Amino acid sequence: MELEEAICQRTFENEHQKAILNVLYTSGWLSRQGAQFLKPFGLTPPQFNVLRILRGQHPNALALCNVTERMLDQSSNVTRLIEKLLQKSLVTRELNPDNRRQVRLQITAQGLELLRVVDKKRAALMAQSQKISEEEARELSRILTKLRS
Repeated sequence: MELEEAICQRTFENEHQKAILNVLYTSGWLSRQGAQFLKPFGLTPPQFNVLRILRGQHPNALALCNVTERMLDQSSNVTRLIEKLLQKSLVTRELNPDNRRQVRLQITAQGLELLRVVDKKRAALMAQSQKISEEEARELSRILTKLRS
């Protein structure tokens, strides 16, 4: 579906405005797709993001502040997210013995297993990205990086 049809807008000030609106619209669409995919696993996209960050450090623990820095959505309430993941036994939390103000997080075996299950089923979600070629994906990433710099 063309952007004009999706947002019921026929004209744009210029192609830059249209491109930015397209990025925002597509971002929202991708977020909804991800949330819908993760719902049966009892996860939200930010919770999934935290688990993936912690899996990347496994078997080491990671300071809460480092998790926050690596989040895709840095406006997420990481403390609340961690509490939910603790309740589900997907992460553990401990005080750093060298710095008692620093909280360290680690993914549990249950969290790793959940990610293995999610990863196996994620192929269907990722099929959306196969609508563009590797070269197009590389170019899109280059353009988005350029926009942020």
